[in-house]
Amino acid sequence: MLDSKFIRENPDLIREAAQNKKFEVDVDRILALDEKRRALIHESETLRAKQKQGSKDLGKLKGDDKQAALEELKQMSERFKTLNDELRNVEADYDELMLRVPNVPAAEVPVGEGDEDNVELRKWGEPRKFDFETKDHVEIGKTLDIIDIPRGVKVSGTRSYFFKGDGALLENAIMQFGLNYIIKKGFTPLFGPVIVKDFAMYGTAFFPFGEEQCYRIEKDELNLVGTSEVFVTSFHSDEILKESDLPYLYAALSTCFRREAGTYGRDTKGVYRVHQFQKVEQVVLCRADEEESRRQHEFILNNSEEVLRALGLPYHVVTCCTGDLGLGQVVKYDLEAWMPSREGYGETHSASRYHDFQARRLNIRYKDSDGKTKFVHTLNNTVVASTRLLMAILENYQQADGTVEIPEVLRPYMGGRSRIEPPK
Repeated sequence: MLDSKFIRENPDLIREAAQNKKFEVDVDRILALDEKRRALIHESETLRAKQKQGSKDLGKLKGDDKQAALEELKQMSERFKTLNDELRNVEADYDELMLRVPNVPAAEVPVGEGDEDNVELRKWGEPRKFDFETKDHVEIGKTLDIIDIPRGVKVSGTRSYFFKGDGALLENAIMQFGLNYIIKKGFTPLFGPVIVKDFAMYGTAFFPFGEEQCYRIEKDELNLVGTSEVFVTSFHSDEILKESDLPYLYAALSTCFRREAGTYGRDTKGVYRVHQFQKVEQVVLCRADEEESRRQHEFILNNSEEVLRALGLPYHVVTCCTGDLGLGQVVKYDLEAWMPSREGYGETHSASRYHDFQARRLNIRYKDSDGKTKFVHTLNNTVVASTRLLMAILENYQQADGTVEIPEVLRPYMGGRSRIEPPK
């Protein structure tokens, strides 16, 4: 959520941000409601002060003067109730519209329609040149008997799967490696509920606009999270933190659920885009300082690049264009690993910077050295996500004899073995 004063002072900037991010926002309506809201608040406060003073003066009056004062206080009380009712309705409309106002992208973010307009920043590693006919991860998984998609579909419907045997162990190895790596970077592990209240979804800016991608438990008015960012960022909601304790660095391993409504084509084959997967996420809460925020963004981005390099997966980093940004993101970098079956890169990580957008919604504040209360800045990025990294590992590390080499950093989590072999 943006500061109302900022919107009043920069309406054209908000209109431009909404247009570039592809969100519909009625800025004129917001400004009109804001003006009315502030006018009602001023009148209400003025009336309350008059009521308070009138009540004090009442004891000094007698006879007709006292009766007239009582009548005036009665009229004030009725007017105050009317003002409060009107203010409640105006604020409800105003708050609903404010939740739809997008954050303003940073100046360096390229303007574009979608991921095809994202701009490559850098790349690492060279895609492997195979001297044999390669298989995609679905074929590899079937040959090695480690991925079972038909039975996943039988049990849970489309875009479901089983990781079996060494497939399950490989997923666990990826998760444990990612978690241990990020803990060594100074992050505190935080495991929490994957079923959350609406305020957490609105607070992290997945609502509004993202409802169709969420699995909703209507009976209980709860939601399954699409990323642990939701419960981790909401952890300190409605709290005032100590500046000396910042930044807070959290890492969460959780199951994630996404409906993936509206997706189709090659992204739906195999385990690239599924309804359920495991992920380790890194979340940062830091001071409301632009330089500090940028520094933390580079920090979490570098963490994930180090993970991909440790896994030996070629990748590139792209700056996401305006049309590929979410409601609250100021800047987002995507890391995309090389995936042979796609003959290109596929997204494995998203590193996002929000400034105080999420913190305002969740009311996460701190007191600075001058005693001034400010909203923190929030950031997050993937450390590892199970299905896509498992897919990339199987395809990049496949061997001519049908085995798959296990990346060295994962071998301690796979009993020291160096290969996954077909079942005997």
